[in-house]
Amino acid sequence: MERQPLSIGSVPIHSPAAFPSQETFGLTAQIRRAAVSVPSNIAEGAARNSSGELVQFLGIACGSIAELETQLELAVRLGYLKADAASVTQSNRVGMLARTLRKSRRNREI
Repeated sequence: MERQPLSIGSVPIHSPAAFPSQETFGLTAQIRRAAVSVPSNIAEGAARNSSGELVQFLGIACGSIAELETQLELAVRLGYLKADAASVTQSNRVGMLARTLRKSRRNREI
């Protein structure tokens, strides 16, 4: 799991290079922020002292993944990315891993 979130932070950042210049401060910036937020929140949660805090930060990361997936889907619909782009695939994979880990950690607390 460790490498997957880090890779999500870099793949989408490269993809927006093909976006139109008018998207530089719009969709492109939002994609970059969400992509950086995912591994950052996972790392912060892992560095905390309790399992509850890890679950909380995994929840935040899952929210950022949902944002990223939505933004990438919009980019596909607008014709900026292909549906099979590496960033879309990577986002889906990391999202599934993060949600599974969060659910597993949450179930341990119960």
